[in-house]
Amino acid sequence: MASTGLQLLGLLLAVMGWVGGALVCAAPLWRVSAFAGGEIVIAQVLWEGLWMTCLSQSTGQIQCKTYDSTLALPVSAQVSRTLSVLSLLFCLFALLLGVAGAKCTKCLGEGAYSSKARLARVAGALFFFSGLLYLIPICWTAYAVVRDFYDPKVAAPLKRELGPALYLGWGAGILLLVGGALLNAGSSPPGVRATPTFGGGGRSNPLPVVVEEKEYV
Repeated sequence: MASTGLQLLGLLLAVMGWVGGALVCAAPLWRVSAFAGGEIVIAQVLWEGLWMTCLSQSTGQIQCKTYDSTLALPVSAQVSRTLSVLSLLFCLFALLLGVAGAKCTKCLGEGAYSSKARLARVAGALFFFSGLLYLIPICWTAYAVVRDFYDPKVAAPLKRELGPALYLGWGAGILLLVGGALLNAGSSPPGVRATPTFGGGGRSNPLPVVVEEKEYV
């Protein structure tokens, strides 16, 4: 039988990962200015995200600006945008299927246990796939930041460090993976009775023994 506890736990973790992924996608904290030069100046800090850049002044004033042109962005930024949005859309679709297929809901009626189990398993697979899809731009951006930071050909003012959004993105991706796996594991089809084993002490329904009576003359 499907485990309601695993279903609800997996659905909860997946929803938390989806919400966290949406916040990370919108946050301009993917890359932060790195002060790696000889002269350290912290009067301004530049934050870069998928959709905008923000400039933080030492006085506490923050100015944000969206990118002027999408086509002018690097290919990595465009691919990261696309994968992040697709992942969040898949999560929304998976959430609808997960709610409809959860054992504690009555969206498909009380007798549609098999259909509900299949929907919940599909939702778990979609959440897991969305987690993998979401981790691609996170890991790609982190790799590019580390590579440019240690590249001597990149000027010091152009070097960046890992922003806090990347760490939160890793957490959101892991929540999606774990939530999808738990939802899939807790949505096994309705219980199928095990086939009886014959011989030894495992005989469940022994066959009746008919004894024939013979008349002796």
